[in-house]
Amino acid sequence: MKTKSDPRHQKRRMIVKNLFSCLFYPQQPQFAETKEILAKKNEIDQEILASAPEWPIERINKIDLAILRLAIFELLFKKTAPPKVVIDEAVELAKEFGSENSPSFVNGVLGTVFNKFYSPENE
Repeated sequence: MKTKSDPRHQKRRMIVKNLFSCLFYPQQPQFAETKEILAKKNEIDQEILASAPEWPIERINKIDLAILRLAIFELLFKKTAPPKVVIDEAVELAKEFGSENSPSFVNGVLGTVFNKFYSPENE
């Protein structure tokens, strides 16, 4: 069973924090993963828009946006963890850093992405 001290969880926490800070201070990202995510930002943001069309990127809570970018990157490009693990981790990060509504919003967006890319008819 995973814990908050799990090294993979800690790494995700640091990446989310770095992505969040890059939203306010466009600096050189601290982590290679952050650079990779930012290189795919336009593609990731298109998936966010497609999965939450009523929420323009500018209106999404900044921490939720950082969490979604990391999770969608892991789901669509990195693919080293099972999709349900990625979604569960993102929801846990949303509980830790986000607002009261963040976990359900993050879960909903990622559930839509999961259904689009991992449903049986797409395989």
